[in-house]
Amino acid sequence: MKNPNCGSPADFLLSQRKKNKMEQESSNAYPLTPRVGVGAITVKDGKVLLVKRGIEPSYGLWAIPGGTLKLGETLQECAAREILEETGIRIKVGDCVYVFDFLERDDKRKIKFHFVVVDFAADYISGEPKGADDALEARWLSGEELNKLPVAKNTLKALRSIGFLS
Repeated sequence: MKNPNCGSPADFLLSQRKKNKMEQESSNAYPLTPRVGVGAITVKDGKVLLVKRGIEPSYGLWAIPGGTLKLGETLQECAAREILEETGIRIKVGDCVYVFDFLERDDKRKIKFHFVVVDFAADYISGEPKGADDALEARWLSGEELNKLPVAKNTLKALRSIGFLS
């Protein structure tokens, strides 16, 4: 006799597919659609605020702080929130200064990460840098110091495009 509280095997499989899809949609790895990433380039006293990434992609590399846009959030709100969460620094978000595609494939050529990244200029308001959330470290770094550190390629391109690096 069938238990009225249990669904059919087909119902179970459908619920598992929905669960897997929700997990996949909430993760940045192996996305179903491209993600929107937002960052802020903040320069103070001739130094730029960067974070040492604590998660993939680009784990262990120094990069512009930022993160993934949330539903209902503007790009500018995302930039301010992410910089505060990752670094403890409050900023005033300015103009969009750099946009790029970030694609990474795994060994089987499957898309592991796909972001469209929008970086804004930002003015420092307050705070002392401290790595938090997805960042292992946060620091103000000079162009000279960047030459001695492992820095994400797209961060170097963005910093060149705004004239911070030559």
